[in-house]
Amino acid sequence: MSQPETDQAAQSPSTVNDGTSNADTAGTEPSHIGKEHTKHALHTNLKRGMESRHLQMISLGGVIGTGLFLSSGYTIQQAGPMGTILAYAIGAVIVYLVMLTLGELSVAMPVTGSFHVYAEKFIGPGTGFVIAIQYWLTWTVALGSEFTAAGLLMQRWFPDTPTWAWSAACIVLIFTLNALSVRFFAEAEFWFASIKVFAICAFIAIGLLAIFGIIPMKGYSHAPMFGNLVKDGIFPNGFMPVFATILTVNFAFSGTELIGVTAGETRDPETAVPKAIHTTLWRLVLFFIGSIVVMCALIPWREAGVGESPFVLVFSSIGIPYAADIMNFVVLTAVLSASNSGLYASTRMVWSMGHEGMIPHWFAKTNRHGVPVLALCTAMAGGLLALLSSVVAASTVYLVLVALSGLSAVVVWIAIAYCQIVFRKRWIASGHTAEELKYRTPGYPWTSWGAFILCTASFLLVFFDKEQRFALGAELAFLALCYAAYFVQQWWRKKHPREEDEPLQLP
Repeated sequence: MSQPETDQAAQSPSTVNDGTSNADTAGTEPSHIGKEHTKHALHTNLKRGMESRHLQMISLGGVIGTGLFLSSGYTIQQAGPMGTILAYAIGAVIVYLVMLTLGELSVAMPVTGSFHVYAEKFIGPGTGFVIAIQYWLTWTVALGSEFTAAGLLMQRWFPDTPTWAWSAACIVLIFTLNALSVRFFAEAEFWFASIKVFAICAFIAIGLLAIFGIIPMKGYSHAPMFGNLVKDGIFPNGFMPVFATILTVNFAFSGTELIGVTAGETRDPETAVPKAIHTTLWRLVLFFIGSIVVMCALIPWREAGVGESPFVLVFSSIGIPYAADIMNFVVLTAVLSASNSGLYASTRMVWSMGHEGMIPHWFAKTNRHGVPVLALCTAMAGGLLALLSSVVAASTVYLVLVALSGLSAVVVWIAIAYCQIVFRKRWIASGHTAEELKYRTPGYPWTSWGAFILCTASFLLVFFDKEQRFALGAELAFLALCYAAYFVQQWWRKKHPREEDEPLQLP
């Protein structure tokens, strides 16, 4: 990764304040803000209210949303059945390697807003600023996708109601859930995620019964088996679309890194984070690849798309009474769950930027429940994208949102892998041994470099998808703009050294 700014001096992770001195709060006044700001009496402490079960389900909740339920149909159309399965398998390997590198960083330095803090420390302050903006963009854009998907799903029951009306209703609901305490958010997300996990298991089980002919399916006089997987060849559109559609797969898997964001608000992160990483990954492989196999076996690949969820198409074809409506509700629940986790992640990134002094520090202010209200309002601005996409063209703008969000997520993954490589080198150089780490990335350095190279390759391969190629140029331009904004900010601060204005008084 290029470094427009000079690396900071090597430091031991032990010098990073992880907030563990207080079991109920996370985050302290950053040293570089200085004593001159203490007169503002900002309450910037988040609360460590999450347990291991919350951490696991929040990670699942952030992943299992529109990526699986809607954009998987687009992937099937582009890459074909076997190509889609291969693309998801490649994506699973990539995310697994990234999560292994993130695990080492998160256990050594369990701080809220971890990604940009790591980038600032191990790459440079400019890159830390850029990664923070990128991850904020990942989830605010994803919020637009999730709210748009919710509006599309509601069209099944209320076709005469405009999509934007349902998107607006979802925005209000998700904002309310996040405005309450982190404990309430975590508990709500736990049950949200539990519903869709159960539903996916049921989908796979019922789908397998239909595949083997135990349950009759419309359009088939015999057991479908797995003939649709290779009916038009292994790669009906050629091999290149497999790599080009990995961007969509990356969007589907983006959210697993939420484990790193929540580490700063999790009790006993040394135990909870590694456990969440390992249990979440095998579940994702089972749920995603298992669901894709069932979809591809039962739905002719040319009929897949984003107009209607492939899950609903399958149950409609099976003919189970009300099954499609039930599944539509489950998919809607999944979308709400993913947007709930997404708003949480985006809010915490804004909070962390304020806490680290990258943006006005009043964004780090929390209310008496430990909720950063101003950061929450800023993050929710991404919900406006849902209204825009529903007015313009929900079935096309949605794909644009997927492209932008997917690329930003990959940029963050690249930074995570590179940070872990630098972290381990500095850890050893400072006189420590790998055995002292409470969690070590297995297979280092091959795992770390594999994650870095595969993420970089998947980022560049977007160029070969004509329909999403523009997103690569837009992302590169946005990266340049972020670096420019950082350097302008630094220039302005040096030229106009003064105390910041008084923060807003929030409840």
